[in-house]
Amino acid sequence: MASKTRERLLDVARQLFVSNGVERTTMNDIATASDKGRRTIYTYFKNKREIYDAVIERESDAIIMRLREVVSSDLGHEEKLRKYLEARFDIVEETIRASTTSQIISYLTLDYKRLERIRLLSVRKEQGLFKEMIDAGVRDGVFDPKQALYLPQIHQMIFQGVDYCHLRRSFDELGMSADSIREAVIEFVINKLVVTKS
Repeated sequence: MASKTRERLLDVARQLFVSNGVERTTMNDIATASDKGRRTIYTYFKNKREIYDAVIERESDAIIMRLREVVSSDLGHEEKLRKYLEARFDIVEETIRASTTSQIISYLTLDYKRLERIRLLSVRKEQGLFKEMIDAGVRDGVFDPKQALYLPQIHQMIFQGVDYCHLRRSFDELGMSADSIREAVIEFVINKLVVTKS
């Protein structure tokens, strides 16, 4: 019961942070929207900052869980890498699509800092997961060890650019589409990393 209440408070807080922005959301707002008293909120969280941090942590964990499912799958190394990259693109696209169908103004203005914190926390968690997947492919002779040394940094830079282009909707300015970027990145990474059999 306690964990359900905590999760409910986090769900409500997240919705309020998205629609109103973090600064404009009060503990009273969260209490009223969740049909709980302020005393109940303070049973679980010391202050709004602690709620905010828990929301960020939970959202970044949800992202990483999707990627972890791919890494722990029984797919071959090349297919696993392809699915991982596809999932990573899907995560960015779904986040932006959700914001455009509900509260695009709050995502891009009031709550940009929240999205950025989620992205940064996810990146830190993702780095180890991505390295684990690449190292396994190198050990089994599927991935080129020399190319694998550079890939983690390149991977992060690519997705930072993809995140930025989606947030700013700037693909058209670059003369590209989100789909063409997606396909080009996936094919480039796989072609560079996979050892060609002669």
